[in-house]
Amino acid sequence: MTIHDQRDPRFRALIHPNAQLRQLGSGFEWTEGPVWFPAAQMLLFSDIPAHRMMRWTAETGCTVFRENSDYSNGNTRDPQGRLVTCHHGLRAVSRTEHDGSRTILAASHDGKRLNSPNDVVVRSDGSVWFTDPTYGILSDLEGYRAVPEQPGNYVWRIPPEGGEPQPVITDFTQPNGLCFSPDESLLYVAESGSSHDPDIAPVIRVFEVTQDGRVDNGRDFAMVDAGLPDGIRCDANGNLWSSAADGVHVFAPDGTLLGKILVPEVVSNLCFGGPRGNRLFITATTSLYQIAVDAAAAGW
Repeated sequence: MTIHDQRDPRFRALIHPNAQLRQLGSGFEWTEGPVWFPAAQMLLFSDIPAHRMMRWTAETGCTVFRENSDYSNGNTRDPQGRLVTCHHGLRAVSRTEHDGSRTILAASHDGKRLNSPNDVVVRSDGSVWFTDPTYGILSDLEGYRAVPEQPGNYVWRIPPEGGEPQPVITDFTQPNGLCFSPDESLLYVAESGSSHDPDIAPVIRVFEVTQDGRVDNGRDFAMVDAGLPDGIRCDANGNLWSSAADGVHVFAPDGTLLGKILVPEVVSNLCFGGPRGNRLFITATTSLYQIAVDAAAAGW
């Protein structure tokens, strides 16, 4: 099977022609939220409908990390190496402390519950940024059906010192994956509203971020031409890697589609990891995949 779809010569520098897509595990219900922990050489990811979080290591393969995950979705790690998780079930964002206890970082705004936090990133200053579409409350499959209490589906920011989250972007239909550029001056956010409304463009937008956490000059960055964008990541050179229906789409910092890694299942999310940071882990429908790449996460 051909796994590379080159659209621009720059793609050759990112994917070795001999790199193979490996299936690391399968039989899941809907995989999401991969995050790599270098200190433990461990990948964590969510199996949302199964109500659990999974662990993968090279030695043990896929094992259960956490049962009763409160329908966890997106995950990331903070500058202190702690796990930060979005939960559809709790309608909240939590942090797992080093002793294993959990702290709720955000669950409401102005006395009203959040929708269903979806994906999350932590800036180097400790501020926590997350998206809050309604997917987890639309049915009982990935959470608990409920009526939204917030007036919209927003991108939120929790200040470095903690406290109630504040909306920073309010004009998305269904904001989904998000990531920062390597210097954190840009915030990319995926619009996945076409999942329920075909008139919504499957676009990734980009915003300029100020030192005090405000965003400005939002504009379209790139369009996914197969399915919709979900999870996204930037590599150390500022290229953006996006999930899509046919695999992983790689965009240059100027928005040019460089090429695709073709995957036999619909991709939900991805992250960089492995001993040298140059392995791309891909969550795709019922499976977890890995491929070696000539790129690594920013700040590796």
